[in-house]
Amino acid sequence: MSTRDREVVSGRARVDRRTKNLSKRLCPGDIAIIDHVDLDRVSADALIRRHVAAVVNVATSISGRYPNHGPQLLLEAGIPLVDEAGPDLFARVREGMIVRLNGETLYAGEDVIAKGRLQTAESVAAAMAEAKASVATQLQAFVTNTLEYMTREGDLLIDGITAPELRIRMENRHVLVVVRGYHHREDLATLRSYIREFKPLMIGVDGGADALLEAGYRPHIIVGDMDSVSDAGLRCGAELVVHAYPGGHAPGGVRLDALDLTYASFESPGTSEDVALLLAYQSQAALIVAVGTHGSMVEFLDKGRAGMASTFLVRLLVGQVLVDAKGVSRLYRSRIHKRDLLLFLLAAMLCFVVVALTVFPRVYFDSAWLIARDLWRSLIH
Repeated sequence: MSTRDREVVSGRARVDRRTKNLSKRLCPGDIAIIDHVDLDRVSADALIRRHVAAVVNVATSISGRYPNHGPQLLLEAGIPLVDEAGPDLFARVREGMIVRLNGETLYAGEDVIAKGRLQTAESVAAAMAEAKASVATQLQAFVTNTLEYMTREGDLLIDGITAPELRIRMENRHVLVVVRGYHHREDLATLRSYIREFKPLMIGVDGGADALLEAGYRPHIIVGDMDSVSDAGLRCGAELVVHAYPGGHAPGGVRLDALDLTYASFESPGTSEDVALLLAYQSQAALIVAVGTHGSMVEFLDKGRAGMASTFLVRLLVGQVLVDAKGVSRLYRSRIHKRDLLLFLLAAMLCFVVVALTVFPRVYFDSAWLIARDLWRSLIH
């Protein structure tokens, strides 16, 4: 339970150097203590959805490398953000400890345990302006990295990959590939009619499996490093495909072995979402619908990647059967306002009342007249 008095916020400390792991443990009113340079949109959205009381970052939420929108989203949601609290904070605070944030200072009881820099709308706007000025430099480095990767591993990515044999067949079927990315919830909601009609086979990429479960669906296949999907997601009955990197290193296999779960491996460079798209394509899917996947420089920088060669190559390869659902919820957002709907309902009710007051009495009196007339005729005859 947290209390707020202007800039004073108190609550239980939740501590983790990986924001995506921390977000699974957060409760409303907690104070999240993170180590996240360039806080990205998806992580900020997860913190907001958990209704944290405040966020204390031992790192810099906006380094100026590129314009990341996470800090702005936190402030717009009314969540205080303190930056540069110092890496030794993790040694001073315990999970579940009651702490108090007063402006830029974090207390445990009356003891000061950290002091950082309180972000404001003005400081975030200034940092974002600086970051936007450096986009050209980042773009040049990003393109250079992408071209180097394509030269080095492009042939391996396209020609040297063999998909594992799975129980589920994808030939001539629609396949929905879901990544926990920007607007994935909105896009899944918008695709509900499509899912109901076409019944696509569903692939969850790491945390995308939990996104499907949250939306009321069960993934048929889960692909990835298995580092951001819950145990419940892994045990939902889906086939598991671990992303193995060139050379056979498969970090996700360690976790699945510990859980005593059966899985297949798919060795490929690039990202797990690339692997999911390749798996569907090489299994001869009729159509691949991608939800939440990453396709821009900013999105890749948010993920901490220096280039997007694998994604560029994979999308070139599968483009003829790929439909990207990103933003579909915004494109087809309903323009019907609640006020218009209420006026429509009132007009319909008025029409019903008018009909009831004009047609029904007339029918009633006509029927009564016919009955009375027949009765009179029977009496006089």
